[in-house]
This record gives sequence, C-alpha cells and structure tokens, in this order.
Amino acid sequence: MIHQTGKDFERIARNINPGGWAIEAERPISTLLGSCVAVCLFDPVLKMGGMNHFLLPTTSTGNTDIDVILNGDYSMEVLVNGLLSKGAKKPRLLAKAFGGGTIISSIRMAIGERNAAFANEWLQREGIKLIASDFSGPWSRKVVFVPQNGDAYCRRIPTTQASAIDVARAEQEYERMLTEKKKTTVKKIELF
Repeated sequence: MIHQTGKDFERIARNINPGGWAIEAERPISTLLGSCVAVCLFDPVLKMGGMNHFLLPTTSTGNTDIDVILNGDYSMEVLVNGLLSKGAKKPRLLAKAFGGGTIISSIRMAIGERNAAFANEWLQREGIKLIASDFSGPWSRKVVFVPQNGDAYCRRIPTTQASAIDVARAEQEYERMLTEKKKTTVKKIELF
C-alpha cells in the first residue's frame, strides 16, 4: 500500500473558491484561505464529505445574492443540506475547520476572528462535533480534505505584506467577478 500525503491529494483535488462548496465521495477537495474559513464535514458511515469556503460570517447590509453566497450562514446550510440529500445523517457528521487568519489586520477589521467564532458557534448550535481546527494567526492556509476517510491537511503559508495584499485582491476580484456575472445573467422581462 502506498502512503499518500497532503501534496499527493492536492494534485488531484477539486478546488473551491470563496463562496464555493463541494461534496465528494472519491475526489479530494482543496481551497486557499486568508481571513476566510473552510469547514469540512464528514459522514463516517457513508464515507462521504464536503467542504465550503466563506468570506463573511453573515449577510452584510447590502443583502444581495452575492452577499448571500459569500456568507457563512448560507455556506453552512447549503453544505449540510447537500450532504443530507445524499443520505448523510446530521447526528453522524463530524467537522474540521480552518482559516480565520489575520493577514491584513488594518484592512479586514478582525474578519478572520469573526469568521472563526461564527464557525465554532454554528457547529455547536447545530450539534455537529468539531474534532479538529486550525484558526487565527498571521498566515494564509492551503487546506486539502479527503472525503473518503475525513482526513484533512492544512499547510500554513507565511504571509508577507505583499502576499497578503495579493490574497485580498484575489478575494475582491472574485467577488467582483461574481457581481459582474450576476449582472449579465439577469433577464429583463418585456411586457406587451
């Protein structure tokens, strides 16, 4: 038997972006986090799991569709409901959670801490056991989750001011892209 490492799984993983989520039974799932949080949920009986990636704990005051898909409230509900629709049972779900870094403290206004606190509170409120976590700190993280067995690999990436700005720009660009996509897919109705 060949022992696989996080890097082996990373090469074949399905990557998710901020606001994204995925459920898999075979393929690993990965994401890159700054102040965002990713929660991995695993059903040990079905040997299936999923991961999400959220930017904000709850919907911002704008309450747009883009706000909704980027927030933890939505992200946690859609992940749990997706697993339940595939036969998972909520009492069996186990969680591992990562992220919430403070990579740009002056810009993000402790959003990483708020994201981590939200994930902990949400899981506790829903009765889902958090069995492992790696939150906070001045670094970004690469997370790879293996849904077949619930293993998760987390690599802390030292963050310089320049790389922190790059991560923030990437998050902002992704949000802008979602907003533009939303604008172009809105269909107008013409009354006659």
